[in-house]
Amino acid sequence: MTGPLARPRARRSALAALVSMNLLVGGTVGAPGAGAETAGGAAAAEAAGSAKVTRQPGIGRPPIGPDGCARIESSLQTLSGWPKVKSRIKRNPADEKRVAKILAGMTLAEKVGQMTQPEIAAITPAEVGQYAIGSVLNGGGSWPGRDKHASPRAWLDLADAYWEASVGSRTKIPVIWGIDAVHGNNNVYGATVFPHNIGLGAAHDPCLVRDIGSATAEQIRATGQDWAFAPTLAVVRDDRWGRTYEGFSEDPRITRAYGYEAVNGLQGRHPRGIGDRGVIATAKHFIGDGGTLKGVDQGVNPSSEAEMINIHGQGYYGALAAGAQTVMASFNSWTNADLGIDEGKLHGSRRALDDILKRKMGFDGVVVSDWNGIGQVAGCTNASCARAINAGLDVVMVPNDWKAFIANTIAQVEAGEIPMARIDDAVTRILRVKLRAGVLSAPKPSERALAGSAGALEAGKLAREAVRRSQVLLKNNGKVLPLARNSKVLVVGKSADSMQNQTGGWTLTWQGTGNTNADFPGGTTILGGLRQALGEANVTFSETADGADPAAYDAVVAVIGETPYAEGVGDLGRRTLEAAKLHPGDLAVLDKVSGKGTPVVTVYVTGRPLWVNKELNRSDAFVAAWLPGTEGGGVADLLVRGSHRGGGYTGRLSYSWPKSACQSPLNPGDEGYDPLFPLGYGLRDGQSGSVGTLDETAPPFGCGQPGGGGEASEDLEIYNRADVPPYKGLIGSADNWGGTEIGVDGEAAHAAIGVVRSDVNVQQDGLKVTWNGGGPAQFYMQDPAKGTDLRGYLNADAALVFDTIVHQAPASRTVIGVHCGYPCMSEVAATSLFQGLPVGTKSTVKIPIACFAAAGLDLEAVNTPFLVYTDGAFSTSFANVRWVPKAAKDADARSCDSLT
Repeated sequence: MTGPLARPRARRSALAALVSMNLLVGGTVGAPGAGAETAGGAAAAEAAGSAKVTRQPGIGRPPIGPDGCARIESSLQTLSGWPKVKSRIKRNPADEKRVAKILAGMTLAEKVGQMTQPEIAAITPAEVGQYAIGSVLNGGGSWPGRDKHASPRAWLDLADAYWEASVGSRTKIPVIWGIDAVHGNNNVYGATVFPHNIGLGAAHDPCLVRDIGSATAEQIRATGQDWAFAPTLAVVRDDRWGRTYEGFSEDPRITRAYGYEAVNGLQGRHPRGIGDRGVIATAKHFIGDGGTLKGVDQGVNPSSEAEMINIHGQGYYGALAAGAQTVMASFNSWTNADLGIDEGKLHGSRRALDDILKRKMGFDGVVVSDWNGIGQVAGCTNASCARAINAGLDVVMVPNDWKAFIANTIAQVEAGEIPMARIDDAVTRILRVKLRAGVLSAPKPSERALAGSAGALEAGKLAREAVRRSQVLLKNNGKVLPLARNSKVLVVGKSADSMQNQTGGWTLTWQGTGNTNADFPGGTTILGGLRQALGEANVTFSETADGADPAAYDAVVAVIGETPYAEGVGDLGRRTLEAAKLHPGDLAVLDKVSGKGTPVVTVYVTGRPLWVNKELNRSDAFVAAWLPGTEGGGVADLLVRGSHRGGGYTGRLSYSWPKSACQSPLNPGDEGYDPLFPLGYGLRDGQSGSVGTLDETAPPFGCGQPGGGGEASEDLEIYNRADVPPYKGLIGSADNWGGTEIGVDGEAAHAAIGVVRSDVNVQQDGLKVTWNGGGPAQFYMQDPAKGTDLRGYLNADAALVFDTIVHQAPASRTVIGVHCGYPCMSEVAATSLFQGLPVGTKSTVKIPIACFAAAGLDLEAVNTPFLVYTDGAFSTSFANVRWVPKAAKDADARSCDSLT
């Protein structure tokens, strides 16, 4: 196989290529009228690395356009080293004196309390006061009283309770509340939700991003929070990453300008800090989260330092110049043995957090960890990590184990493992930010500007404009679009009337799943928007297109695409970018309506570019709608002529669109860059483009997967925070040996066995399986359709690998099995294996595939690659289940003899 996927890091030097470009590299499909700008903005790695640095480069405010907002530059300066960033917010001597006075009167316990950030479900207001807690957070899908429909008043009441407890403590330092408001105040019922960042990137409009940031800040103030964990500044290199939609663009020029204006919008423009209508912004995730190998969430970024400086750093230069007061550390590692880089997990990297961010770049605000991020640092746990604090973390997000963290940190300071000067520096930064944000003198949250404002939560007009600006028209054969105002249309597809699908992840719930249209009062689906534009009588809806006659209509509008996901769960892993494999029902719907003499307009709802050649071939027009949020009417505004007073399609791709199913990574400057639609592509009204019949050839297996013999080279992911298609999690027992599917909420139950979500490596990444001794039962992952030829894994010395935490060792016979369709199966004895694992501690188990082959497994037809069966009581959590080539040769792999 050729192309970027086969050589994910074999670049001509992406940096050198980018910096030499004046125009985009062309793709198969040209960009008529797209006005594509350069994708430059990165330095030549080799040249930059060898250049003699005589003085540190400096960066301040970006160039400002005639609209008063940052301009997306045609190219960015090549930086030979980390720049000093000139912040809009200057150090104030009077503030520093006040901070020093407060600090001098604090005890060690009070200082550590300021550094500790629990989750609202794990801490009471009384405990906030008792432990002098500095900040709290609510994760995605966490609400006051665990009520998804909590009112703004309920949010404010809890904010007031926390605040009153904190100011009633000995220090009287107000607590602040952070929230993942990443596309509006998306945790709050009734709040307008804006398009996700990938759509905003396609608008190429920094002013729009500033306005959305400002509106989001007002929404946050309406419910009493102080701190937004936004913007995400990832420059995404591999679209298999499940957080691709959180990045504005693969183009660092866009991310630089957007980072500046996103912070301006969130924080406001108060000359000394944050305005009374603004909130604290967070530049995240520092650094390189969008550059991990194969797009693996929280994986390894192997970039050179020059690539980090000139690609992944660009958004931070913009955000810090605008005065961003907090920076969130990234889950990813920064490692490249060939270049001598071995920072490991960035939560524990003194070089990244202290030397680069604080010293070289001059950041004087707060560095906050991500959710239990310290637990991933070598030698640390979720409740103890001196290394991370010494590396430069100031606030530690420790959602549940915060009491143990406080005790451990105090002990580490007293033992000399953490210098007192490091604690004082962290608390100085926390107090500095609180002072600049105005919270040290502000009244309680319910008495602040905009508190409880229904108008602040509702920003439909702005959101609808953002939807219009973000849509990208990729195909318009025969100038099908826009549709006439009197058109009679048939609307099909699973996403036409689905607020859940069009809002995506990080919406009310963490993964964006489990929502219904009723959860979005005031929102409009794309179907609803079409009914508004064309009239109820002219719109017929048939989700599956069964029984519908396309010939009876002027046009068919198919609204299809991805379903919601967030970090981890959204990773594609070994899978291809082929949309038809990920969502086969979409292609089935198009097959029912295409080729019937009526033009088909496809609206694709997605968090990333996918290989959609099959869908494009069945469509006369094709619109990338991204994840538009609650204002689906903005999609209809452009589909129908004259639906609004503005113009038509203006969006241009901020991500390259793949020509083949395994074409990732795909970025200008990569060796062999050859997209279907290049960065900057986008048709306008009246343009037809030149999209002919496209090649539909796709690999039968995942990218890098052999079809029979040979050797597998990629992991076979089975469960990674969620089911990895085609596999589904099931339980079986006397209640239903045919299998009961585990729901999207991670739960299922029989009389003898139950499953719920659990934490193994990270938040909610595992499934806790409990056999209660009520009879034999099994937990397994199965492809319900067919078996798959997995002989390549045996040839590659692969092992079945999974992470597990034993909660209660098995009391009876237990086996691990791999099945190839009843009665074809194999199993190995696992009673002693699980009994020998430490209780309550994560372990990684590796079982050679050869053990199952020896037990009679037919590897040409594997349909159940993981199964655990027991006769009695047993409780354990499983996460990250996969088959890994070469892992059977690892020193910690089990021997087959030990499993008999």
